[in-house]
Amino acid sequence: MIEEHQFAPFVRILGKGKNGTRSLTREEAAEAMGMILDGQVEPEQLGAFLMLLRVKEEAPEELAGFADAVRQRYAVGREIKVDLDWSTYAGKKRRHTWYLLAALCLATHGYRIFMHGAKGHTPGRIYVEDMLSMFRLPACEGWAKAESELERCNFAYMAIDQFCPPLGAIIKLRPVLGLRSPVHTLCRMLNPADAPASIDGVFHPPYGPMHQKAAKLLGIERNLTMKGDGGEAEIRPDTECLLQWVTDGELTEYEWPRSVEKRFVKEDELPPETLLAFWKGEVEHEYGFRAIIATIAVTLRLLGEEGDVESLQAKAEKLWAERKIGQFV
Repeated sequence: MIEEHQFAPFVRILGKGKNGTRSLTREEAAEAMGMILDGQVEPEQLGAFLMLLRVKEEAPEELAGFADAVRQRYAVGREIKVDLDWSTYAGKKRRHTWYLLAALCLATHGYRIFMHGAKGHTPGRIYVEDMLSMFRLPACEGWAKAESELERCNFAYMAIDQFCPPLGAIIKLRPVLGLRSPVHTLCRMLNPADAPASIDGVFHPPYGPMHQKAAKLLGIERNLTMKGDGGEAEIRPDTECLLQWVTDGELTEYEWPRSVEKRFVKEDELPPETLLAFWKGEVEHEYGFRAIIATIAVTLRLLGEEGDVESLQAKAEKLWAERKIGQFV
């Protein structure tokens, strides 16, 4: 008689059918993810587990348990001083990665920003990691390099492949499975440098409350989830943007107003050089400017700045005008 695999109960919990299926508890989720990270799961089990979660939709307790397992095994960057954790896992399809310039602007004013993400999992998208070299930035290969970059310029980027390779490998299964798995959500919630504030984006608004509740369970002091452009943490200036907050355990949400009434036409081409030229002040780009200013403004609020929309955007414009261009070129 063949003995049942020790991971089989977790698949069974998720796949018992319409009336028998339930979510994993936080403890069960931590145990299941621990086995996945430790290489104790068969490929067939992993695929079934991920897709059953995808169909059911992951619960906040499950995400928190998954994150517990990751933190237990990959807790090496947590001595680094960081003000803001910025996750970027979606990639952009129709617009430039303007949020990168918002982050770099804040870095030139002393905010220490750790950005993490993944690239290449979805064809036809632009990823921050591909833009870094234009700004004399590396994709850090370890926490020592990340710390040195934060000391040098207040900004560091590390791919999920570097600080948690098993999750990086699972993200790359997207073309195999045909769907994004819950790991894409999990990675956004990891806050690997244990920053007091974190920001992330979603494409589908119903995912926002899940992020909020998971962030609260994980004890993140201040978290902002937004329905940003392309699923990234970037405000679209030509439409209202839903912001979902965690502030010292309290969950709130409201819409950030649009900056302009007109709708911007999608660009046919997205040459990377445009991003650098705009940073250097060599070209104008109305959409880019408005997206950067609004994104800086909401990030300032996340970082503890007080004020209404107008005052925060005025401060953001001042910070942008006074950015230290030479810090990244």
